[in-house]
Amino acid sequence: MPNNLLIFGDSYSTFKGHIPNGYAVYYHEEDGQTDVRNVKETWWHQVVSQKGLNLVLNNSWSGSTIGYTGYNNADNSQTSSFIFRLNQLKANGFFKENEINTVFVFGGTNDSWANAPLGELKYDNFEKQDLYSVLPAIACFFKELKEILPSADIYCLINTELKPEITEALKKVSQKYNITPVEFEQINKISGHPTIQGMKDICNGVLKAMDK
Repeated sequence: MPNNLLIFGDSYSTFKGHIPNGYAVYYHEEDGQTDVRNVKETWWHQVVSQKGLNLVLNNSWSGSTIGYTGYNNADNSQTSSFIFRLNQLKANGFFKENEINTVFVFGGTNDSWANAPLGELKYDNFEKQDLYSVLPAIACFFKELKEILPSADIYCLINTELKPEITEALKKVSQKYNITPVEFEQINKISGHPTIQGMKDICNGVLKAMDK
């Protein structure tokens, strides 16, 4: 019985040639800003190998935010935002064509770095305007994901050094929707991005959460 995996992520989960065409990439085989040069060094490739998962799609876009507000107040409601990408998969019939058993969501980093407005956490009656703020956008994304995949094991990976309000929201929303939070204590980084050691740190945290 294959355990089919879907990943939603930002730069931390990208690798050239392993994400959809047209999505911005951070990690690749040429000289990058960290020492990660091989896809086998990424956190997700290590988890997939060690757990025997079948990666159906790595839906990761470098620089992407969960909500609609990107860097310099860019409007990502129709492009890279996690919410838009989830809705796009749904509209394209991805979930009808693929049985997904496990989901890793690793986001919130760019929402934090871009200084997107935080807003107030809410769990229903989302207006489009709400989703330009980080906290309601987090709740909306996970609520929709849970509605689409009610029986999948969903893991919310929580980066270190996020704004405390974002960390708190990711934990609260995970609890509300019966999602497993994976909060990291230490991720080794260069230029804010995981090194080979940092990728191992992430992998180990995810494996620990999966083995509970």
